[in-house]
Amino acid sequence: MQSFEFYNPTQIVFGPDKVAELANLVPASAKVLILYGGASAEKTGTLAEVRAALGERVVQEFGGIEPNPTYETLMKAVEQVKHEKIDFLLAVGGGSVIDGTKFVAAAACFDGDAWDILLKHGSNVTRTLPFGTVLTLPATGSEMNNGAVVTRKATHTKLAFSSRHVFPVFSVLDPTKTFTLPTKQIANGIVDAFVHTVEQYMTYPVQGLAQDRFAEGLLQTLIEIAPKALAEPEDYDTRANLMWTATLALNGLIGAGVPQDWATHMIGHELTALYGIDHARTLAIVLPSLLNVQRKTKRAKLLQYAERVWHITSGTDDERIDAAIARTRAFFESVGISTRLSGYDLGSEAVDAVVKQLESHGMTSLGEHKDITPQVSRTILEAAL
Repeated sequence: MQSFEFYNPTQIVFGPDKVAELANLVPASAKVLILYGGASAEKTGTLAEVRAALGERVVQEFGGIEPNPTYETLMKAVEQVKHEKIDFLLAVGGGSVIDGTKFVAAAACFDGDAWDILLKHGSNVTRTLPFGTVLTLPATGSEMNNGAVVTRKATHTKLAFSSRHVFPVFSVLDPTKTFTLPTKQIANGIVDAFVHTVEQYMTYPVQGLAQDRFAEGLLQTLIEIAPKALAEPEDYDTRANLMWTATLALNGLIGAGVPQDWATHMIGHELTALYGIDHARTLAIVLPSLLNVQRKTKRAKLLQYAERVWHITSGTDDERIDAAIARTRAFFESVGISTRLSGYDLGSEAVDAVVKQLESHGMTSLGEHKDITPQVSRTILEAAL
């Protein structure tokens, strides 16, 4: 096992009716800005619950954060924070709103051009505003980690940043908030959590026995609950397991002491930035092809994955790997997510465009071995046509 440091200060408040706990979680003297996305937070009554829980505190609101939060929109929130002297942020929504809030928290305290936070991937963040979250969409794990992704619309640039200063102070996780979500968003959440887990698991063995078993348990849980999560939206236990599994998939625990990949995400980010495809759907496009192209360097873990996650034990090594990759693709398709570029009306022109973007953003040595060059990325994308 590799050496590591693990730090996660986020308090999780989990269960029905826990939004009321904001009364105790947010400092009584705080001047709060609530950040959210579209109209659903209002329609479902979640914003009303949040306002009621905040009581007599000074509260302002900022809505309109996009599914892939844009730098342009978030800088308007930064301006409001500075002008109104806001001292506490509260994200109400899914991963995009929480990611956006992390950027606002950092940018509001940053000296200089805030875009530099993203260009330097957060290494220059030294202080932020405190913030909490009310999670309404299980998917990204942003509610319990220190990472975020922001898109600059003007240049079609999607960049990630992380900092120990952008962990949420607390996150409220009420699974009943997922009952009214569209099936498409639940499917996205399942795939997002699945691929987050795979990115930290499907590399090469380092005797991280607990991490491997934990990751395999999360993958098996997602496979098990996916049909009911889609078919029975008000099944509390299923949605509770989905919400907690998505959080555990990217709170740092399963990635501690093991190599990580993340090439699927880097390639997927370019598909989102260029074509507006949902983040999870870009992951479903890229991952099966990437696993096949990288099967030599991932061989031991692919065989372990085949046996432990999919219970594939017969056939040659290559046959078992083929079967595991096929089962992965079929799982994504089973929740209604296409795994081919053609499923999004894209062809070879998209391959050229994505590779060009990867090169322009310096993404020329991706993966756990840094061996995914632009040419390898091209091969992966061509296999996904």
